[in-house]
This record gives sequence, structure tokens and C-alpha cells, in this order.
Amino acid sequence: MTGERIYLYDTTLRDGAQTQDVDFSVADKIAIAKDLDRLGIDYVEGGWPGANPTDDQFFAEAPELTRATFTAFGMTRRPGRSAANDPQLTALVQSCAKAVCMVGKTWDFHVDVALNIPREENLDLIRDSIAALHAAKGEALFDAEHFFDGYKRNPAYAVSCIKAAAEAGARWIVLCDTNGGTLPHEIDAIVREVVETHGIPGDRLGIHCHNDTENAVANSLAAVLAGVRMVQGTINGLGERCGNANLVSLIPTLMLKLGFETGIRREDLHLLTQLSRAFDDRLNRAPNRHAPYVGASAFAHKGGLHVSAVEKDPSSYEHVAPDAVGNRRQIVMSDQAGRSNLIVRLRDIGMAVEAKDERLAGLLDLVKQRDSDGYAYDTAEASFELLVRRELGEVPRFFELLRFHVTDERRYNAVGKLVVESEAVVRVRVGDAVRLEVADGNGPVHALDVAMRKALEPVYPALAKVSLSDYRVRILAAKEGTGAMPRVLIRSARTDGTEWSTLGVSTNIIEASMEALVDSYTYALLKSDAKPV
Repeated sequence: MTGERIYLYDTTLRDGAQTQDVDFSVADKIAIAKDLDRLGIDYVEGGWPGANPTDDQFFAEAPELTRATFTAFGMTRRPGRSAANDPQLTALVQSCAKAVCMVGKTWDFHVDVALNIPREENLDLIRDSIAALHAAKGEALFDAEHFFDGYKRNPAYAVSCIKAAAEAGARWIVLCDTNGGTLPHEIDAIVREVVETHGIPGDRLGIHCHNDTENAVANSLAAVLAGVRMVQGTINGLGERCGNANLVSLIPTLMLKLGFETGIRREDLHLLTQLSRAFDDRLNRAPNRHAPYVGASAFAHKGGLHVSAVEKDPSSYEHVAPDAVGNRRQIVMSDQAGRSNLIVRLRDIGMAVEAKDERLAGLLDLVKQRDSDGYAYDTAEASFELLVRRELGEVPRFFELLRFHVTDERRYNAVGKLVVESEAVVRVRVGDAVRLEVADGNGPVHALDVAMRKALEPVYPALAKVSLSDYRVRILAAKEGTGAMPRVLIRSARTDGTEWSTLGVSTNIIEASMEALVDSYTYALLKSDAKPV
């Protein structure tokens, strides 16, 4: 298989847009298309010209792609109309797309019930439509909708549909598992029959698996191993119902595990993690930490035994090198950790400690005790570094929080609108001076943040470049009676793009939040080389 070519077809901008709660703007579609082109995807499907105003505007403003073939999507002509007199085919012909992918029925059940036309007429729809678009664009693709369900019910008819497309000039015939219920062994058997028994060559066959994203990836790989040479899917498996085949998972498997060539250069494969996370950020959702290859935890090691082995040879617990896909190894600190974890983490933060250093035992005991108290340092790298450096006396006292007070008031304002306001009062020692500041906010944590900044920024202007980007609360198991133990995680960012996480734990959620805030300010000052006054 090494060296054989697999073509990649991305349907994010059309199939992915059918995901619940996803609504791409024209600007989104342009940016995503450019990202896919930069990566080296072979086909970028832009949408369905004439289907809605967004797609119409996008096709009118579509970016000029340098590596990918910009493709439009549509369906075969309607019954009772000729290809020349079908408005939707006209829209496809007149679009700026370099190729067109057309969906048509291949399941006799759909032809009988959904189209309610003779089966032979459906074959005419396929032939006429593919021939017309092939003549107009030079490259036409056929999406054989519900092919696997159709093949299991009536193999002869399903095959007659894809043969009609092939004879009419379709460059690719994409076998679609539209309902998403086919299993890998069925995909393998059917694809092999299509190639070996029915004579459709694999270099004209594609696969598009829907629904369950993980099953869709397995099905797509089964189809590739059975002979197809084109794979359709979406970024991060986005799609209707449970999703689509995830190209982000498929691409490294095809290239790094199976040795196939794609349109993606090996030196560009590291863009994959960036693409995946930037896409989630565009959708305003948190990336899946446990996603294969690109997840933040994909190369995370927590057990001391694992870390010790990874230190000697990463391949002992890593199936590919993290940097091959643009990811990085993460050594997690927790009560499962051993000396190896701690040494690697200390090295990551710039602290060279020998394995025989007597301080290691005490540091390890401290980390494990704090973990049992609810401090999960695997998600708060900045708080972990501060914990260690404080224990070793390496964190200057930039400031000292002496006391704070927060009040919330629910009232009607001057125009009769019901509002809730928060007010925070902080007393902070900075050098020899004690500063008292008061601030309002749209919540207690925001009010505390504003008050602390009023106290600290005049002395430490570097904090003006720091902002809070995320705030999360998790309720830990109660330890005493019905008392809950909140754990607060705060994500902070500097204007140069640097990010870090800090945490706080307390039976009082405001106290936990303040602990995380104080760590965030301290870490920012430590990394900016600020000098304590």
C-alpha cells in the first residue's frame, strides 16, 4: 500500500453545516475553505448553489483556492424535467465551482417511495445529470445515496445506478453509508464485490460514512483497505445526527499508519492540530481533549510507569510522534504520578533536577496530598509550577491579599429594570503600601478581578496585557455532610497569545475563585520578569 494515492474530499461547509446549532457565516466559510486549501485537501465542497442566501453569497465571493478543487453540491435533475430545463442544474453549471458532486438515489426503496417513479427512470436521471455536468465542468462526481442499504436489499439495482453514473462520465462514484448503520465487515465485503465482481475500479470509487463519527472512521478505513481511493468527511466529524467520518482522525491514520500518499505534504501534516482547534474555536466550543491525534490529552501520560518508559523511548507508549501532527506530549501530575512524572514536569518548566535530588520526595508527597484535596494539576499547569516554585522558595512576594469582601444586590434600577449587581472590596499589600480598592462587576468574580487590577496594575503594568478567557466550576464530592467542594479553573491569556490555567479549591466558591485569580496574577508577573516592589 505504501505510496498509493488517496484523495481527500471535505464536506464541512455543506454536510457539516447541517449540524444542530452550527450556522456558518460567509466569512466563516471563506476562512475554513482557505484553511483546508492550505493543508492540502484535494476537494473542498462549498455548499449547494441556489439552496439558500448564504451559499449563494459564498459562491459569489468564493476564494481562489491554490491546491484544492472547489466543488459545488447538488442533486440529479427532477423527474419530468430535462437536464437543460432544471433550475438547480443550471445553478450548478453557472457556479464558479471547478467540479460538481451530485447526489442520486441508489436504494430501490427510496426510488419507489420517495421519488415514486419507475426505477428505470431514476437511472435516466443519473445518466442525464452526470453527463450534463461532466460536459459543463469537466469533472462530475456521483454521491450514491444510501448505497449500502440499497445494496443489501437489491444488489443488482444499486450497482446499476453507479454503473449509470460511471458510463455517463463520473470521475468519482462515492458509495454513501447515509443512515450510518453499516458495520466495517459489511463495508469491506460490499466494496470488494463492487470492485471484483461488478468491475468498478477502486480508483473511481469513494466512500462517505455518516452518523456515528467513530464508526464512520472505522467504516472509511475498511473501504480504503477494500479498494476505494477517495474518502469524504468533515473537520472533527461535524455533521447531521451523530456526525461524519472525521478527516482529522483519518488523515494521520492513512498517512502515518497505512503509508498512503495524499494531497497533504508530510511537512504540512503538523497543521492538523492547529486546524482542528481553530475550527472548534470558530464554533465557540471547547476542543475535545480526548480526540485522537490532536486532542490535548492524546499524548498525555499520568502513570509513573508510563512516564518512566516514555522517557527512555517515547514509542513505548506513543503510536506516533506528537509533533508529526502538530501536537505535544503532556506529563500529568496527580496522585498517580511517580518521580519520573515530576522530573519531566520540572524540566518542562525550566527546572533541572537530578533523579537523586532529596527534594523530590517531599515535592511528590506535596503534589499527591494536594491532589487528594481536590487540586487537579493535570489541567492547571501554571498553579502546578507556582506550587513547586513556592515550595523551593523561588516565587517572590509580588503582593499579599489581606482581605476581600463581595456583596450582591438584586434590585430595580431607575428605569424599573430588575438588575443584579456585584461589588467587591479588596485590601492588598504591595511592598510597604496597603491599597484598598472597590469595584463593580457583572458578577462576583468579575468584580473581584476589576478590584484586584485597580490595586495591582499601577504598580505592575504588565498585568494590563492579561485577561481572563475562561472560567469553569466543578463540584467535587462532598467531604463533610452535605458540604460541596467547588473546584474553580481559570484560563488566562496575554495579548501575545500565551495562555495558562490556574485553579482554586474551597468549600466557598468565591474563595476558590480568588485563589485561582491570585495564582493567575502571580504567574503572569513571574513570567514577565516583574520585580517585587
